[in-house]
Amino acid sequence: MTAVKDSVHDYISLDPVAAELVDTPEFQRLRHIKQLSTVRLVYPSASHTRFEHSLGVYHLASQAVSHLDIDGDRAAHVRAAALLHDIGHGPYGHQTEDLIRRRTGRDHDEIAHLLDGTRLGEILESHGLSPSRVAAIVAGEGPVGQLVSGELDVDRMDYLVRDAHHTGVPYGTIDHGRLVRELRYRDDKLVLSEGNLQTAESLLLARALMNGTVYRHHVSRIAGAMLERASERLLEDGVSIDEFVRMADHDLLVALGEHVPELGRRIESRELYKRAVWAPLDAVPTDVVELGYESSRAVEREIADIVGVPPEVVIVDSPARPRIKESRSRIVVDGVVRRLEDASELVGALRATERTQWRLGVYAPEAIRDDVAAAAVDVLDVPIRVTTPP
Repeated sequence: MTAVKDSVHDYISLDPVAAELVDTPEFQRLRHIKQLSTVRLVYPSASHTRFEHSLGVYHLASQAVSHLDIDGDRAAHVRAAALLHDIGHGPYGHQTEDLIRRRTGRDHDEIAHLLDGTRLGEILESHGLSPSRVAAIVAGEGPVGQLVSGELDVDRMDYLVRDAHHTGVPYGTIDHGRLVRELRYRDDKLVLSEGNLQTAESLLLARALMNGTVYRHHVSRIAGAMLERASERLLEDGVSIDEFVRMADHDLLVALGEHVPELGRRIESRELYKRAVWAPLDAVPTDVVELGYESSRAVEREIADIVGVPPEVVIVDSPARPRIKESRSRIVVDGVVRRLEDASELVGALRATERTQWRLGVYAPEAIRDDVAAAAVDVLDVPIRVTTPP
């Protein structure tokens, strides 16, 4: 077994399959994709990567299959899937995921094409593992797929603890050891065993607090929106989507500097757009909350025309309605499997908090922010009283 020192889990032991997979270019690429992408513009110490996160997920998956008495061939497939679960990410991870989905129709957890006929697939097959089974587990299929991609998955357990550790924000600290030990299967559904309501609530609370403090910080949202627009223009300038999805973070910054120099420079030097509109959910018309990709671009052009500026300097950012996936976790209460949302009064309060934290954003360079704000209020029918950021 190969031992790797980790900042969160101490030593991680890699089995022979994992040791070979780690040494492939496809996995080594994850060293150069930051786990928190543009969040590191807010928290300077958040420089950890998807490489170390993937090792952490592998580690927790290894512990989970042991506690669940999953062994042999099934356990080997779960461990491989946990290790490889992030190899489908493009540069800057989730920040470019929507763009890649629009261009390819694939999400980052659809990795079958990266295992079929590749060195990764050859390694799996040489150890008696099926690439298609590994890909299915990464996609969350079947009972063991829930361990890697589900409401109680080890992916979530690792990134919450790891992100809290590296940002210095303590709210993501959870008892992942207890969570892993208390996992059980009931009718092929992954559940937390009796007496763990508070354990489940801690996972829910950690995710909700990290959302507001870290993952949805307004600076990260602005930078992420700018990065997506710059990446769209990069593809329009002739860079192929196949080349784009295999880039690492630094590759994308270099390409943006060449093809989209103004936005590329702003992102690299943290000279970001400012908030012209920052409006809460209850102040935004329903049709604006539900703006799709094409509608958002049309609104940006309309606002830009009113102000008399190019459309690329106006960004409308209407995130998806808030939802708490973890509330669907299953937990045994008084011998009965229940959804956490039905067993915990905390879920309702956190849902209300998520709604309160939701914001419609319109961003623009500081020099034209006031003009863009006035035009956006008219176009989006948002009360002007809520557009001034704190």
